[in-house]
Amino acid sequence: MNRQKRTPMAALVAVAFCASASVLAQDIKIAHIYSKTGPLEAYGKQTQTGLMMGLDYATGGTMTVNGRKIVVIEKDDQGKPDLGKNLLAAAYGDDKVDLAVGPTASPVALAMLPVAEEYKKILLVEPAVADSITGDKWNKYIFRTGRNSSQDAISNAVAVDKDGVSIVTMAQDSAFGRDGVKAFKEALKKSKLVHEEYLPPATTDFTAGAQRMIDKLKGLPGRKIIFIIWAGGNPFKIADMDLKRYGIEIATGGNILPAMVAYKQFPGMEGAAYYYFGMPKNVVNEALVARHYSQFKSPPDFFTAGGFSSAMALVTALKKTNGDTSANKLIPAMEGMSFDTPKGKMTFRKEDHQAMQSMYHFKIKVDPAFAWGVPELIREIKPEEMNVPIRNKR
Repeated sequence: MNRQKRTPMAALVAVAFCASASVLAQDIKIAHIYSKTGPLEAYGKQTQTGLMMGLDYATGGTMTVNGRKIVVIEKDDQGKPDLGKNLLAAAYGDDKVDLAVGPTASPVALAMLPVAEEYKKILLVEPAVADSITGDKWNKYIFRTGRNSSQDAISNAVAVDKDGVSIVTMAQDSAFGRDGVKAFKEALKKSKLVHEEYLPPATTDFTAGAQRMIDKLKGLPGRKIIFIIWAGGNPFKIADMDLKRYGIEIATGGNILPAMVAYKQFPGMEGAAYYYFGMPKNVVNEALVARHYSQFKSPPDFFTAGGFSSAMALVTALKKTNGDTSANKLIPAMEGMSFDTPKGKMTFRKEDHQAMQSMYHFKIKVDPAFAWGVPELIREIKPEEMNVPIRNKR
C-alpha cells in the first residue's frame, strides 16, 4: 500500500526533474538584429565581430552559461525601421529567442522598443545612440551598453566648451542627429551655439549647408568651430570650402578608423571618443586587441568594442541568473550591475538602464605609420565626472 502511494509521487518528481533538466539543457537563443547591409553596414559588421569575440571570451571559449549553449541568430534590418521592428517580432515570436541585441541605427531602435515591451523580453541596445532610446521612448525591457547622445555631448563639450568660442553644429536630420545636438547644446556652459544645421542623412553634396554655416560664423570675433555629429558618409567634405580663410575650425567626436582617415587633415583637432584601441589599459581590452590582430591582422575598431561590451554584459547577467533568461529574473539582475568591458568597468544605471562608462578626450596627431589621424589621449573622462541626465519617465 505504502509503495503504491509513493510511486505516483516519485513519478511526478521524476517528471518535474526531467522538465527542469530539459529547460536548463535548452539553448540560449540570442537574436542580433543589425545593419548587415545599408548605410551603416560598416558599423553593424564591427558590432557582430565584437559580439561573437566577446561571447567567446566571456564564456572561456565554451559558448555556454550554466550548461546552456549560446546560439546567435543574425538578422539584417538594412537600416530600415519597419524592417527592424518586424524582424524583432519574428525573432521573439517565431524563432523563440530569449533576448535580442541591436540595432545599429537609432530610428530602427526606436521602432523596436515597443516590440520588446509587447513580448516582455530583453532588448540590449548596441550601438544605437539617440537619447530617446533610454529616454522618453524607453521601457523596462530596454538596456543599453552603447553610449548615448548625452555621454557623447558632455564629453565633447569638455574639448570645445570655452569662453569666447562660437559654435555651429552640423548633424543629420534624424533621431541620432537631433538628439545629439540637443544634448550637446545642453552640455555647453561657456561657448555660444549660434546655429544648428540639419541635413538629410544620405547627403553627399555639403556645399549649400557649408555656405550657410560659414555665413553664420565668418563675421564673429574669437574662435569659430563647426561641430559635426554624423554617422556614415564623409561630412568632412565641408573642408573643401576653405574654412581656414574665415578662421573656422572643425571639431567632432571619435569614429571608426576608415572615417578617421579624414582626420589627418585636422592635426590638433580635439574631441571625445567612445573608444580607440590604444586608449584603455585593462585586461579585457588587451584580450580584444590580441584576438582581433590574430584574426584580422588589424586593430579592433569603435563598434567592435561595443559588440564585445554587449557580450560581456549578457554573460555577466546570465551567470547571475544561473542561465535563466526570463525578463523578471534578468531585469533585477541587470539593474545596477557592473561588468568588465574593453573600456573598463560599465554599470547599468537602475533608473534608465543606460550603461555609465568612460569617454576619452583626445587630440589628433598625424603619424605616417597610420592611415588615419591618431587620437592621442589627453585624459579619460570617468563616468562620475559626467552628469548624464535621466530622461525617461519611469
